[in-house]
Amino acid sequence: MSKRKIADFVGEREELIKNMSNYCGQDAKRFFHLDTQVYKAGALSAKTKELLGLVASLVLRCEDCIDYHLVNCHKNGVSDEELAEALTIGLIAGGSITIPHLRRAYASWDELKKGGLK
Repeated sequence: MSKRKIADFVGEREELIKNMSNYCGQDAKRFFHLDTQVYKAGALSAKTKELLGLVASLVLRCEDCIDYHLVNCHKNGVSDEELAEALTIGLIAGGSITIPHLRRAYASWDELKKGGLK
């Protein structure tokens, strides 16, 4: 099974968002704005919120969401140890069905650490 590169994911996501904005209405745009706002620092740091989003995405088994949060975890300075602890919580909460997504998450993380978004 081939996995797209993290840079390809980011580029494709940007294109899809631009295209989608041509069609979706104001209510959908409000939802997307709220999604962006909720991950900004508040009582919890942006880093903590991205880790929470990552765990939820792993449990829900959403590959796009996992990669999205991994990119933001990397940008927010998440360490390998922090990532491993968060993903282990996702594994415990989601069970063995999350293992394939866990493998891909670590592959994406390796790619990010090697400069996959230059």
